[in-house]
Amino acid sequence: MTRDIRDLRAGVVGTGFIGAVHVEALRRLEVEVVGVVGSSPDRARAKSLAPVIDAYEQLLADERVDVVHLTTPNHLHYPQVKHALEAGKHVVCEKPLAMTSEQSAELLELANRTGVVHCTNFNIRFYPQVQQARALVADGRVGAVWNAHGGYLQDWLLLPTDWNWRLEPDKGGELRAVADIGSHWLDLVQFVVGLRVDSLLADLATTIPVRKRPKREIETFAAADDAEREDAEMMTEDVGHILLRFEDGTRGSMVVSQVSAGRKNSLRFEIDGSKGALAWDSERHEELWLGHRGTPNEVLFRDPALLAPQARSRTGLPAGHAEGFAETFKELYRAVYGAVAAGRPPAEPDYPTFADGHWENVLGDAVALSNRERRWVEATT
Repeated sequence: MTRDIRDLRAGVVGTGFIGAVHVEALRRLEVEVVGVVGSSPDRARAKSLAPVIDAYEQLLADERVDVVHLTTPNHLHYPQVKHALEAGKHVVCEKPLAMTSEQSAELLELANRTGVVHCTNFNIRFYPQVQQARALVADGRVGAVWNAHGGYLQDWLLLPTDWNWRLEPDKGGELRAVADIGSHWLDLVQFVVGLRVDSLLADLATTIPVRKRPKREIETFAAADDAEREDAEMMTEDVGHILLRFEDGTRGSMVVSQVSAGRKNSLRFEIDGSKGALAWDSERHEELWLGHRGTPNEVLFRDPALLAPQARSRTGLPAGHAEGFAETFKELYRAVYGAVAAGRPPAEPDYPTFADGHWENVLGDAVALSNRERRWVEATT
């Protein structure tokens, strides 16, 4: 028997920037957040997000918790997901699903074997205009797709004094800009065109080889101007340029950067086809550009009355009332919790699963190998 999602309960692990976004999105869906687990109980209480659970093991033992949300640093995902699955919990995990594709393959197999609902948190799919772009491509409105290109640009690590745990390979992984934001771009463009990347050629660069690390811990996007610092050699990339070939021969390219001044959170893609083109930018997320040859170009503003059914189902406000980043989490969890309420994953999930998270780890392996060996590399599971 299908339950009402308002009868479901969640536990959130991690109380930083993204952890707070998870909690807010769940509350907007009227899903009770039983509790949160932080890096320490005191830090979690200071955030005042929800009742504090002192330890992860206590959260997993709590029979009230149906779904566990993991918003912790990357190196903790694999053990925390594994323990949640072994406890029989449904799981929503921030990307990357694990530090290696071997680990993510193990988690995918375990999730499928246990039969729980599993999600990798690629929330950007749930912007209505992204859903509209996917619908237009699937409907043949741009014709045969020839070219998918764009990038993901930010500036939050532009200065040598900018710091975050993602800069530490033992916590963030071998890749940084590619794994952190490039994974979103790759997932999104494959989602829009309905094709997987087949092979790639990567060129990565570390533009700031030595940074000034604070001697105390700071949160993502937080300033630390008063912190005492020490030199830290950088081993991960600030910038990446990647050429792509999709499984049907379509070409693509991505630029990813965390050192692009003035770009706060600009994920941009353009799809070129035999009948037309379309483009979207996360910093102008209410707009979808439609390119034509013999008629004037168009800008389609988010308007439920003008969207395809699947895009319309992911928007809740009338035209002219802006929706944004927070709504993508809400709509993603609406889909995930619908599956949880039904008691099992759907045959064809309308949300990103651990399979998508594992595939991004596979692509990350290919990027790292291509950059090391300066050659094209096939993406294989």
